Amino acid sequence: FLPSLTENKILVAQRPLLTVDNKTATLICNYTYNGIGKEFRASLHKGANSAVEVCFISWNTSKIISNLNKESNCQVIHDKNKVIFNLWNMSASQTDIYFCKIEAMYPPPYVCNEKSNGTVIHVKVFFVLFLKEETHIEIQEPQAAVSLWIMVAMTGILALYSVLITAVFVNYWQKSKKNMYHQNDYMNMTPRHPPYQKKKGYPSYAPTRDYTAYRS
Repeated sequence: FLPSLTENKILVAQRPLLTVDNKTATLICNYTYNGIGKEFRASLHKGANSAVEVCFISWNTSKIISNLNKESNCQVIHDKNKVIFNLWNMSASQTDIYFCKIEAMYPPPYVCNEKSNGTVIHVKVFFVLFLKEETHIEIQEPQAAVSLWIMVAMTGILALYSVLITAVFVNYWQKSKKNMYHQNDYMNMTPRHPPYQKKKGYPSYAPTRDYTAYRS
């Protein structure tokens, strides 16, 4: 959806995400321009800062000129109020954000659209397995890196939980063993005199004895 514009303004609309399964992508850039222009230029750029120009097309009332960037195979088609960029033979390294740029070159004043939100082109990777009879099977790429990091984090949490449980168990076992050792160490066998024997001059306590021999 492109809202109405004041004169000599260019507005570009792109889809936010484009997934490439077969190494071929078609990116459509819709634009609105209500100024007086006779010569135009449309180009496709990639990267967050639009540093790399992939390909472009120039047109006026008499001819169309297009050019390709050596990095990508690109064909550009201009239609009424839209420019179509066809990219083929794409690789995973070309996964990036792409921006459409529309320029009114002549007559003055020069007009260019403001930078849009761009389109993220995600090129999926397929691994090829070769079999004995020269046939092959394509296997889609594994889950995204985010899922891998989630699995690693969960594994780390489970490992930490296991260590904590083991530490608690070992501590409890050592305390239990220590208590059992003290309970079985010895029993106080010192005889106690009845209260009435104190009147007969007996000492209130018995002499200290060595009960090492009674230890179990």
